[in-house]
Amino acid sequence: MHARALAATTTALLGTAAFLLPPSDVRADEDGKQPTVIAHRGASAYAPENTLAAVDKAAELGIDWVENDVQRTKDGELVVLHDDNLRRTTDVEEVFPDRAPWKVRDFTSAEIARLDAGSWFGHAYADARVPTLKQYVRRVEVHHQKLLLEIKNPDLYPGIEGQALKVLGNEGWLDRRHLAGRLIVQSFNAASVRAVHELKPGVKTGFLGTPPVADLSAYAAFADQINPSYGSLSKGYVSAVHAFTGPHGRPLEVFTWTVDTAATARLVAGYGVDGVITNKPDVVRAALRGF
Repeated sequence: MHARALAATTTALLGTAAFLLPPSDVRADEDGKQPTVIAHRGASAYAPENTLAAVDKAAELGIDWVENDVQRTKDGELVVLHDDNLRRTTDVEEVFPDRAPWKVRDFTSAEIARLDAGSWFGHAYADARVPTLKQYVRRVEVHHQKLLLEIKNPDLYPGIEGQALKVLGNEGWLDRRHLAGRLIVQSFNAASVRAVHELKPGVKTGFLGTPPVADLSAYAAFADQINPSYGSLSKGYVSAVHAFTGPHGRPLEVFTWTVDTAATARLVAGYGVDGVITNKPDVVRAALRGF
C-alpha cells in the first residue's frame, strides 16, 4: 500500500439494512486480546510479494491473515498484483520489450501468466507467477487462512468491486463462515468501499486512510474499519475511531500499515489498534506476544 491521494469523502448515509455478524475474531479489545497480525502481500519480506509463495511463507510462519492487491487484465481476469504496472515485480520488459508502458490492463491473463514474478526477489523464486485472484484465494483456503483483500485503482477498472465479489462467491468465500471472520475487503477509494458494502452488505469492509474525525460518521455508514498508515496515527485518533459504530453494529476497528519493526509494533499496539499489517509478521508477532 502507498500513501496516496484519497478519494473524496462519501457523505450520504446508506439506506440498505445490514445484518449483524457474529463476534469478530480480529478486534483487540478490553478483554486483552493483542492486535491481529496481517502478512502484507503475504510474508513479503521473505518471499516475492503477492505470490503464492508469499502465502505459503505466511502459513509456514503460522500467520492466519494475509493481505493482497487486485488489478484487472485486458481480457477481464482479476490478478493479484500491487502496481498497475508490471515492470517492478516481473520480467515484462524482457518478454515484451515493445509493449511499454507495461500496464496490467494492456496485457491478457495468458500473457501475464508467462511472466517471471519471483526472480527480482531471489533466484530461488524464479518459477513464481502472478496469480489470479481465484488461484490466490484457493491457496489461502488450503492453509485455512483469512484474507484482507485490497481493491487497487478502482477508477481504472470500472465494476471491479462486483467482479471481485463474484470470484469470492464462486470460491465459497461469501458464506456465513467466511463472512463471520475470514474476509475483509478494503480500498483507498471511499466510493469503492461503499460499492462493496452496497453489493454485499454482509462483507466486512475497510477504508485505507486517515479521514478527519469530523467525517468518521459518514464512513461508519459503509466501512467497518478505518485503516491508516502508522505514521498518521495517535492514541487519540484510534479512540475516536473506536467511538463510532459501523454498519454491522460493532465499533469501528483500526488496522494500521506498514509496520516492520518491534518498536513500532509496540507503539501502535499501545495506541489500541486492532490489527497490524506488516511485511515481517514474525517480527511483529514476537514483539506483541504478551503485550
